[in-house]
Amino acid sequence: MTIPTPTSNPLPVPDAVPQGLPDVAALTSLAAQFFAALPGAAGNGAGHLPSNPVPANPQPAGFSPGPLAHGPALPGAFAPGANVAPANPQDGAAVLASTPSLAPKAVAANGLPDHAAIVPPALNGRFGGHSLGVSQVSPRTAPGAGGASPFYFLTDTAPYAPQSPAPDLPREDRVTARSFGLPGADDLKALLAGDQATKAPARAATPQPARGAFDVNAVRRDFPILQERVNGRQLVWFDNAATTQKPRQVIERLSYFYEHENSNIHRAAHELAARATDAYEKARETVRRFINAPSVNEMIFTRGTTESINLIAKSWGARNIGEGDEIIVSNLEHHANIVPWQQLAGSVGAKIRVIPVDDDGQVILSEYQRLLGPKVKLVAVTQVSNALGTVVPVKEIVDLAHRNGSRALVDGAQSISHMRVDVQDIGADFFVFSGHKIFGPTGIGAVWAKAEILDDMPPWQGGGNMIEDVTFERTRFQPAPNKFEAGTGNIADAVGLGAALEYVEGWGIGTIGRYEHELLDYATHLLRPIKGVRLVGTARDKASVLSFTLAGYTTHEVGVALNEEGIAVRTGHHCAQPILRRFGLETTVRPSLAFYNTRDEVDRFIQVVQRLSQAPR
Repeated sequence: MTIPTPTSNPLPVPDAVPQGLPDVAALTSLAAQFFAALPGAAGNGAGHLPSNPVPANPQPAGFSPGPLAHGPALPGAFAPGANVAPANPQDGAAVLASTPSLAPKAVAANGLPDHAAIVPPALNGRFGGHSLGVSQVSPRTAPGAGGASPFYFLTDTAPYAPQSPAPDLPREDRVTARSFGLPGADDLKALLAGDQATKAPARAATPQPARGAFDVNAVRRDFPILQERVNGRQLVWFDNAATTQKPRQVIERLSYFYEHENSNIHRAAHELAARATDAYEKARETVRRFINAPSVNEMIFTRGTTESINLIAKSWGARNIGEGDEIIVSNLEHHANIVPWQQLAGSVGAKIRVIPVDDDGQVILSEYQRLLGPKVKLVAVTQVSNALGTVVPVKEIVDLAHRNGSRALVDGAQSISHMRVDVQDIGADFFVFSGHKIFGPTGIGAVWAKAEILDDMPPWQGGGNMIEDVTFERTRFQPAPNKFEAGTGNIADAVGLGAALEYVEGWGIGTIGRYEHELLDYATHLLRPIKGVRLVGTARDKASVLSFTLAGYTTHEVGVALNEEGIAVRTGHHCAQPILRRFGLETTVRPSLAFYNTRDEVDRFIQVVQRLSQAPR
């Protein structure tokens, strides 16, 4: 083989090109010939551009060059740490400057080792390739879960399976990510052919967290907003009783819906209507499964807990509660479980009766039993107090209501994200909750009611989507759940709610509840002894809410001081004025916890309260 000059014919090609992987030695030789043939490579003679001489590339003493000594380093050619010797000599200052980079490092936040960029499957750093862009390992893509890769490659970004398996679904209009960062031959051929743009994207199964040991750091990686900075400090979100943050899986599911499925549901022959309908009804089934309802036809989508209770009051209540009847609520209720019943009682002449609470903030069951009587048509109670965190014994309350011949409603807005909810075990006639309290979107929630009750309930709104037949003389309605979902519903956010519930199922609600309970105990133990702190709501059975006041400060002042440190808490009456007034208060400071919160965050919160307590006033 001769080395060509700049004016010679094109470079010769080896006689035999092996099949499969390229001949590394041949490629190396060709590369050396190419660079040697560039203008100026052979000197500064006539007709050549001026150039600097190429170094001789000496190796350190005792270094064994191996077969690739004079060629470019291909991916995977080195063992970790074996390529610390530079390919070209460096001056002393450069060597000195690069020395710290060779020292051992702490494990990176994404779990990648320091040498990840120089060993397979990464591209060698000298070609500019890095392990950047590969998402952090998350339990939702745990090894062994259906053979899924632990990394979120491009082919995994359409994570929503059809209702039934579809053979040979076309691939997405994206290039598959390879270990060397390059598209494969099949992808290039398909892109050149232009046959992918007109085909629907494949919908793979949603990656789910792995069950097992709870890892709060893995959870936190799924919630992008937790990386926000407020006043120069990383956000601490302790306002979960007001609304929870959303994991990336929910955010991506919403985006996927609008990119690939967006359509009105039902009653259409086109593909997107079928996709949207499938996604919407799959979400309904997910809600049913999550609360263990007997039938998907008993699940009604609403805008949230408030609309759910209003639906029941204005449909079932208007038909079944009349003058002289009684409705029992507890002193712990959110305004959403008080005002609709007051409106109904005022319109029909019924009365509201209230279950009192003790000094710890727990309902007094003996007093509840005294309120029961033949006039009581409904008992409506929260499962967890949003203001105090008290866990109410709803199963006993429902059982006593049924023995009295009364219907029972359970408000699960605050319980749904903290404990296992089984509506069949609770035994209530109605259960309601909001999606944004359980890591789902705002503006979506659900009503569950027993089938025989729904069959007897009239629609509370009229319009499209809920009718079977309409003439100018009469209207015939569809059965539940459709007859309670008039108009175009919140389709995308219902789908997002389904994704949120699946995410929680992946971790396990029991695991979540145990972690949150430990965190609540830790925070309570640190907050209680601080001078001037008054804890409000000290029931033995509590969920993740701390409500308190600090002597010498308004609750607003405490909230502002916490916000200055990047800590978000709720201050005010929390839409639960009756229970705060039971304790002689109008407002409290209310930090509320979720399973992405940590002890370090609790410590930051405690430090601010301690500083305020010790400051002169």
